[in-house]
Amino acid sequence: MEQTIAAVLFVPTIIVTVLIFATVIRRLLGVRVSLVRTLLAAVLALVITTPILTALAPADPSAVGGGEAFLLGTASIVVAALLAMAALVVLEVLLPTGSLPGPVEAWRGARRRIARTRRYATIVRIALRHGLGRFLRGRPPAGPASAAARRRLARSLRAALDEGGVTFVKVGQLLSTRRDLLPTEFVDELTALQDRVAPVPWPQVAAVLTAELGRPIEEAFRDIDEEPLAAASVAQVHAARLPDGTEVVVKVQRPGVATVVERDLDILFRLADLLEDRTSWGRTFGVRGLAAGFAEALREELDFTVERDNLQSMAAALAGSPGRGLQVPTAYAELSSERVLVMGRLPGTPLGAAGDVLDRLGAERRAALAAGLLDSMLDQILVHGVFHVDLHPGNLLIGDDGELGMLDLGSVGRIDAVTRTAIGQLLLAVGRGDAVGVSDALLRLLDRPDAVDERELQRVVGALIVRYAAPGSTVGVAAVAAILQTFTAHGLGVPPSVAAVFRAVTTLEGTLALIHSGFDLVGQARASARRRITETFTVGNVRDALEQELVALLPLLRGLPRRLDRIGDAVEHGRLRFTVRLFADEQDRRLVTGLLHQTLLALIGATAGVMAALLLGAGGGPRVTTGITLFPLLGYGLLVVSVVLVLRVLVTIFRRE
Repeated sequence: MEQTIAAVLFVPTIIVTVLIFATVIRRLLGVRVSLVRTLLAAVLALVITTPILTALAPADPSAVGGGEAFLLGTASIVVAALLAMAALVVLEVLLPTGSLPGPVEAWRGARRRIARTRRYATIVRIALRHGLGRFLRGRPPAGPASAAARRRLARSLRAALDEGGVTFVKVGQLLSTRRDLLPTEFVDELTALQDRVAPVPWPQVAAVLTAELGRPIEEAFRDIDEEPLAAASVAQVHAARLPDGTEVVVKVQRPGVATVVERDLDILFRLADLLEDRTSWGRTFGVRGLAAGFAEALREELDFTVERDNLQSMAAALAGSPGRGLQVPTAYAELSSERVLVMGRLPGTPLGAAGDVLDRLGAERRAALAAGLLDSMLDQILVHGVFHVDLHPGNLLIGDDGELGMLDLGSVGRIDAVTRTAIGQLLLAVGRGDAVGVSDALLRLLDRPDAVDERELQRVVGALIVRYAAPGSTVGVAAVAAILQTFTAHGLGVPPSVAAVFRAVTTLEGTLALIHSGFDLVGQARASARRRITETFTVGNVRDALEQELVALLPLLRGLPRRLDRIGDAVEHGRLRFTVRLFADEQDRRLVTGLLHQTLLALIGATAGVMAALLLGAGGGPRVTTGITLFPLLGYGLLVVSVVLVLRVLVTIFRRE
């Protein structure tokens, strides 16, 4: 019976003792540590208390009095708690809290890791199959590659991206717009990437429609064509009619594409980290930032509510610039969701296949149509800050009356007022042939390094203006490539929003040339800029601008006398003080913190080394086992700690960044 009672009381006693140890350890450390780790440390303290007490006790336990037994027990508990705290600190250093997932998350992570490993293997096989394996290993080329070698490599890259699937096709399409990063051979080859796949069977499409609409398809549409008008890797489009007979198109996201994209984006981020950490060209291109921008754009493309909002924003922008002969489909918000977009169906023929329609319009009408399209794009960029980034002929419909309609607004460019002002100043300076003005506008528009040779930049920009901005010149691929190469040569970073503007203008020139082969883009842009200046400086606009500035300055002007009075009063009575914050800059704080950390590590390492030498020299101490005493054991442990800390400091000192 007594044994049963003892067994029953043993477990609660152990639990209470562990909790007491855990509370004391967490309290003494003074930092938040996970409960699981604290309990493990408490269990460790409980387990080693008895061996420590045995080592501290004399050989004859019967000779120990009550007071001595209490002191020995207290000492063993304190030493056990300290060792447990040290073990907990070491564990936190090696595996910080949060670095290890919980059981459920570990299981899910293992499944994701298995799927990712399979995808890795597939990607590596594709890269090796197309001769790209050396780039995954970060091996630099033996020397400057010839144009023929670059073309072969570009073809291999295009084929590999095409075989990789939707995410990698989108990567290639994005890279085809970055002439500031890739040679012309790569850009030309990646432009040929096609985003066409086999259509999804209608039952799967119908299931998505029913789930997103929240009602049967027959209630939302009078009829819908089960055969898609077009099918791409992200979505496919079906023609339909609303109950009132209005013709619409229904864009439906392919089932499961979001999961595939997120899996590939995870791999893409890891590849970007690998390339930026291990290759010089990856650091030069900033592939980690490119991957982040691409992921954001692709996630927007997967969310059809973004395209719905873009349609509404573009419709409002076009309404504010009437007379351009341009329209966008009407978005039906009540029928749209993240995976379904219902738009009005615009009449017309894709511009790339509308040769007969253009021939019937005549040269004069075609010139006016091209001028209206250019003016509309300039309005979108300079006035509204929302513009179509990819106005190629496939994204434009033309009606029999010459009315143009824009399609595919899943990804539009957005620029803020400051960027719009800088672009406007850039265009005005180009129109005047002012190299200094162009350089100043570029430095405000782009991400400039700490040191820029502005005189050299002005000379290069002046040569570009003479070459590409003269009457009759074109701002085609060669011009944009030369401009972007100038940016790169002078260390000027091109923000994604500005790169989108260059992409839009380059793409638009080819579309304008298709509408009217003799269209003078530079001359028309100059004329449009002069007209905008004239409109800006009318009496009414100047008066409105002055009124707005005065309204903005009024609160400042009202408070100015009071502020001056306070400053004068403080000077008069000797209370004027200047507050300066040391280390206000984040980089300065990181530098000082790093130096303090290294100093503390060196000091602790040196102290541990001295203590180790003293303990090893002293020898003896309480016996841990029959052949091991405490002082040498602690000495060797401190020696290991000292060597590790000193080596860590030395590695940091001699490491080359």
